[in-house]
Amino acid sequence: MPGDCGDEYRRPPFLTASGDLSHHLDTMPKIYRATRVEAPVARWRVDSGSVWEPLAGYSRAVRVGGRILVSGTTATHGAGEAVCPGDAAGQTIFILDKIAASLEALGAKMEDVVRTRVYLKNVDDCEAVSRAHGRRFGAILPANTLLEVSRLVGDYLVEIEAEAVVEAERPVPD
Repeated sequence: MPGDCGDEYRRPPFLTASGDLSHHLDTMPKIYRATRVEAPVARWRVDSGSVWEPLAGYSRAVRVGGRILVSGTTATHGAGEAVCPGDAAGQTIFILDKIAASLEALGAKMEDVVRTRVYLKNVDDCEAVSRAHGRRFGAILPANTLLEVSRLVGDYLVEIEAEAVVEAERPVPD
């Protein structure tokens, strides 16, 4: 479908030539796993395996009680390769998938997101990034801030942070 960036493959039903494969999703290994951290306040964290996490001393996402904070996320795959160089909308879609996986590891969904912050390298990408963000959050409508920053490191055109709120009793998946 023109202008959809393939986003239809991120929502059920997951149709293939063999039919709907949605029922197989639970058997797929999760991308990220939560780790409990014993600190003054008990918390859970998710690491993505990025070389930057131990170097800079941060986690992909952290949950304390019912609050989940997802760090600034870029379209990085593997050992630091930029995904979709030159394509801000494509990077946004990849980033939102990473954020969704981080939230899932901590017992949340995209529907639990209450705030996003979007950082753009070039304000000319505002509409393309906003449309990709809107496809994912159009029914959720979190608070949102969009900023042009003077520089993002490397080939990244966009970086996104997210914050979600869940019931504190909602468990973190094993």
